[in-house]
Amino acid sequence: MEKLPAHETVYRRIRDMVLFGELAPGQAVTIQGLVEALASGITPVREAIRRLTAEGALEFKGNRRVCVPELTPAHLAELGFARGALEPHLAEIAAAKVRPADIDALEAIDAQVNAAIQQGDIRAYLEHNYRFHTVLYAHSGADILCSMVQGLWLRVGPSLRIVCGRYGTLNLPDKHAEAISALRSGHGQDVAAAIRDDILQGQDQIIEALAEAGVGAANLVDRV
Repeated sequence: MEKLPAHETVYRRIRDMVLFGELAPGQAVTIQGLVEALASGITPVREAIRRLTAEGALEFKGNRRVCVPELTPAHLAELGFARGALEPHLAEIAAAKVRPADIDALEAIDAQVNAAIQQGDIRAYLEHNYRFHTVLYAHSGADILCSMVQGLWLRVGPSLRIVCGRYGTLNLPDKHAEAISALRSGHGQDVAAAIRDDILQGQDQIIEALAEAGVGAANLVDRV
């Protein structure tokens, strides 16, 4: 594989820190701290922060500090509406295009999700759960919509980490098996329904977890 440019590598590493909850909502970090943590030059870090800020995944706090925005109930309602509209639609389009080998690959990813749940491995759960959804949606071929969904996950990912910290992995919603079964049956509407239920259940848990955590959300993630 072709080696990625330094700025793209740094962008993806910081993006993953946001997606998988290494940076908690409201937790400020310094640009220099990211430079040291990533063993990178300051220019790629600044460029990555600029991109992620434009995508709504980070916000500047002044004094060369950035943080993951804390979601308000209104933000969560908007994210829930957007995800509930786009992701089931992408899943239904994908259902008409996937081949048996593609479904096998999705089932293998879901097995990794299940293993992470059983082991209580929060980081692995978040990574494999994200990969299941993005791989499924990629089969739709709807690149613009997939890019939009990527932006939504960047905003909601840190809050999913809070859910894991509060409830553990065994109580997480998982409608992947239903989606896979519907894919094998060729029932696109049932695939969409399973993904919609997966999103809505997760959304409800995020709202509950953030309400319980309150201003201590960042500290909750730190303790896990």
